[in-house]
This record gives sequence, C-alpha cells and structure tokens, in this order.
Amino acid sequence: MMDSVLSYVVWSPHPAVFAGFERLRWYSLLFALGFIISQQIMMYIYRKEGHDEKLVDRLTIYMVLATILGARLGHVFFYEPDKYLSNPIDILKVWEGGLASHGAALGILFALWLYARKTPGQSYLWVVDRIVIVVAMTGAMIRVGNLMNSEIGGKATGTDSGFVYARDAEEILETLRLPLEEVTAYKPLDRTGELQGTGIVPVNFDLRIAKGGFDEAELSEAIARDVKYALTRFKSSQKYLAEDATSPLDFSVSDQGDHYLVTVRTFGVAKYPTQIYESLSYFIIFLALYFGWRKYQARIPEGLYLGIFLVSVFGMRFIWEFLKEVQVDFEEELTFNMGQALSIPLVLSGIALIIYSIKKGTPPHAKTSGTL
Repeated sequence: MMDSVLSYVVWSPHPAVFAGFERLRWYSLLFALGFIISQQIMMYIYRKEGHDEKLVDRLTIYMVLATILGARLGHVFFYEPDKYLSNPIDILKVWEGGLASHGAALGILFALWLYARKTPGQSYLWVVDRIVIVVAMTGAMIRVGNLMNSEIGGKATGTDSGFVYARDAEEILETLRLPLEEVTAYKPLDRTGELQGTGIVPVNFDLRIAKGGFDEAELSEAIARDVKYALTRFKSSQKYLAEDATSPLDFSVSDQGDHYLVTVRTFGVAKYPTQIYESLSYFIIFLALYFGWRKYQARIPEGLYLGIFLVSVFGMRFIWEFLKEVQVDFEEELTFNMGQALSIPLVLSGIALIIYSIKKGTPPHAKTSGTL
C-alpha cells in the first residue's frame, strides 16, 4: 500500500504565489530572487577580492538585460523563427512565455564583454569566472519556477512513478460554461488497485458547482458531454491525461446542500519531473563552484571556471534532454533536439577553455585581486 501511495504525484500548483493576485507568479518571483541573491553573492566576491562593490550594481544591470533579451531572442531564433518573424511585435510579449537558456548564456557572455571593456582592472575572463557561480544558482531557481508553471516537463516514464501534470486540464475545465466555483485535481488513494505498472495512473478531478443554473439531471448531461470533450479533445489533455475518448465519462454527482460536488475519475500519464533533475544539478554545480572559489580565489586560472561551467551545466542539460519532451514539433525529426544541439558547441568550448586555462596557469595576483 505504501509503495502505491508514493508511486506518483498529481502536480497542479497554481502559478500565482497568492490566490486572487495573478500578477505575482512563482516563476517571476524565483527569477527575481535569483538576481537579488546573485547580486549579494557578487558583492561578497568583489569585497573579498579587493574590488569596488559599487560596480556590482552596474554589473547587475548588464546581467538582467542580457538574460532577458538573450533568452527571448534565443527562443525566437532557435525554436520558433517563423512564428515570430512573421509577426515581430509578438517578440516583445515576454509575459506569454518563450525563453531559451542557451540564448541567455550567449547574451550574458556578450554583455560581460561590454562590461569588462568599461571596467579597468577586471579582465573579461575574471568577471565571467565569477559570474558563472551565481548563474548556476539562478538557473536552479528558474527551473523551480518552470516546475511551478508545470512547463518544460519530461517524457512519459512508462512506470507508475513520476508526475502527472494536471494544471492544464484544470484550466481547460475552468473555461466550461458551467457555474463552476472550484476545480481540484488529486491522486485518489481509493483507486490504487487500478495501477498496472504502465505509467497510466488514476487521477480524480473534483468540480464544485454552484446550484441554480442546473438541476441534477441537467448537470449530469452537461458533465458527460462537456467535461468529456475537455479531457479528450484538447492537445494538452491528450499530452498529460489518458482519458479513453470512446468510453462514457466515469463520474458521480453529489448534492452538498449549497452546491454540487462532481467527482470525475480519469487517468493521467506519469512523466519525468525533469525540472527537478535540472534544478538539483545546477544547484550542486553552484555549490561546487562557490566553495571552490572560497578555497582558491585568486589562484583560479582565468577561464577555468567558465570552462567548468559550460561543460557541467550544458553537459547535464544534454543528458536531461533525453528525458524531456520536445519544445516545438520540428524537434521530433531531429537526432538530437534543439536543446542538445545547442549544448554541444558550448560543451566543446568549455573543454577548450579548461585546456587553455590550465596551460596558461594561475594569473598574476595583481590581475585578480588588485584594488581599483
């Protein structure tokens, strides 16, 4: 029984941090916190290595703009060029989603080159070697934001372990022309006997429906028709759920006095929570880089940390992409998806940088710890 209880998770958090306050979303909050924490860590690094902490404010501006612009343009050109170039004004609609970490990486590298040109006493590689420490941490937080948005998830596990992403289905049900007050997806503990080890797992939806618009018979007819349509005809429903389109909908209606409670018994597809895998990977990389810097600081050869970052972060990205669903349809035809194809040159560049930095050796102390 315990194995059945722990086997899978029905995942459907609301993307807003506070109910009723839609503007503050988990993704935006974690994105912003990543930069705020990064700024504090960079001020500590600058202070420990004898640089002016005030420069971090300017560095943060470069980083924020580079991350947003680079990530957005990366998505536009790498993933959906036809869509955005045919209607360029949509490129500005960042709030609708569509950010690519590879584009962010290229944008950051370019922005830091501009920053280093205007900052005497700090070489380009010195700055990048320090900034990648906090970029790894911010990347971990952004992936948690993706998890809270129920996006960039994994492929089907083929087993009864994994995450069933139910938020899209909840949002579709909320659009039905019913006096719907609340929709809740959950894992029904009384249906564990229906688990078959195939990755198609029981999921229930509770619909709280106000009285007044329907009597119970009319409500049952509407549920059988409209909810069935919502759970089978939409692309996202077909992606995350496994409701049989040919059989009658399994549901019950109970009169709760001031409202009806409709319980819909269906099935979902257990998928890999790749957002968690990536987030943990990046956080471990952050810890390794940070504590490595704490121990060695000025003895780190210039370019070494950038090389390690490129190899580790995009190497892990390449691996986890095997478990992730494709972001756009054309990737189905590729040997490696776009995330993997873009990671390969970055990993190779990282290897070259590691070799270069080791051959060059530790930089003179004045280059890394001199006071401005």
